[in-house]
Amino acid sequence: MNWKNKRGKISTFRYIIQLLFFFLIFYLSTIGVWKGVLLLIVFGMTLFLGRFFCGWLCPFGLYMDTITLLRKHLKIPYWSLPQKINHLLHIIRYSVVFMIFLLVLLIFLSSVSFFELSNFIWLRPPFLPYLFFLEPLQTIVLPWKPPFGALFEISGIYFTYPYVGEILMYLQKSWFALPLAVIFVGVTLGASFKVRRFWCRFCPTGISFAAINRVKRFRVLPFLGLSKDGEKCTKCGICKRVCPVQVTEIYEKKTGKIATSMCVLCLRCVEMCPQRNCLSLKLANRVIWNPE
Repeated sequence: MNWKNKRGKISTFRYIIQLLFFFLIFYLSTIGVWKGVLLLIVFGMTLFLGRFFCGWLCPFGLYMDTITLLRKHLKIPYWSLPQKINHLLHIIRYSVVFMIFLLVLLIFLSSVSFFELSNFIWLRPPFLPYLFFLEPLQTIVLPWKPPFGALFEISGIYFTYPYVGEILMYLQKSWFALPLAVIFVGVTLGASFKVRRFWCRFCPTGISFAAINRVKRFRVLPFLGLSKDGEKCTKCGICKRVCPVQVTEIYEKKTGKIATSMCVLCLRCVEMCPQRNCLSLKLANRVIWNPE
């Protein structure tokens, strides 16, 4: 079987799901939503379902996948990052997460105030830095002016981008706030054009079970994940080549559960594997998808 001729049915289906979720997020942004509850849902989903949110629902992921489709249409080759740099970016996101939680703690202690549930539900001070985790859900078009600003506005329609609001919020009194936001957009779009799923490699929202499954009782998490039948693997290396975030554990694993928090569960490796039933998607050790 020629793996290059295999049709990307699951990839097409995933892209459709991403589009539907994008419109759902757009709708929620027009009516308002409890951001603290949304944050708990995202993290709860990640703990139990791995990075399913990253691969199938994240709007920022949709933008990067759209850029990848454009690159493929133009027949421009992509770049693969050196594995040491790829893993370093993965580690950096945990440092960023630690700093965000530390910042919230310092703000809370310095304000000498009691915990108020309403402040967390709406992510108001001292929980404002947690908004950083929700930035990948930012829709690029809004029918109302975002509280922290936008890139530009046309006839009452505001155009923004993930993390632009955070940049404008923290640097609002600086003349270089908007130029820096524009540079950030240009750099991330340009990088995503040549490096598949560039931002996913160090996105702090994508933290998952890696930090807790070192504890033995939590190693069962997440329940959703990839599994490999080592007896059917021929070490062809296709799983490494098609992975958008360059996960190597699937290739290196001899058999069993693929335990890596770098995997965004896009299922591209499962779809493109030329060996039948070698790779599969499992939920609590039960196979829920295996291409025939």
